[in-house]
Amino acid sequence: MDEVIADTIGKFITMYKERHDEDFSMGNMEGKEFREILPPHLSETLRVYINERGFFRDIPVMPGAQEVVRALHDKYDVYIASAAMEFKYSLEDKQAWLEEHFPFISWTNIIFCGHKILDVDIMIDDRIKNFATFNGRKILYTSPHNMLLTDYERVNTWQEVAAKLL
Repeated sequence: MDEVIADTIGKFITMYKERHDEDFSMGNMEGKEFREILPPHLSETLRVYINERGFFRDIPVMPGAQEVVRALHDKYDVYIASAAMEFKYSLEDKQAWLEEHFPFISWTNIIFCGHKILDVDIMIDDRIKNFATFNGRKILYTSPHNMLLTDYERVNTWQEVAAKLL
């Protein structure tokens, strides 16, 4: 979900602007995690914010994700797999978020997990650690933290996903 269909980095940028009057942009994040660009006086805040009730509930949808995932759903058996166990309220928030933004995905096709150990044909993810034991087609969805990686089939937008899979 995060950084594939949900714009978590966009949420962080907005949150730090509103709460701390700090301006961050994607341009200074290449190859870095968001926590790595925080000034030292804010370094402890990220984990606090992620553990707030509602943090994952109002994350913006990635542009084009709803339309392309719906088209994929019409052609394939689509599952949404998300690591939702690490942060206190993420399971509840992510379930409500998916119901709102992707109501056509049945609850039977949503997998909340710790590690993504999946036996599917295609996985679109922003984290290469999720590809480690995966044997299917690996598609890396671009996010600032993975921009320097070159060993994977990559997509930058949901329109590129559509071009490859529809």
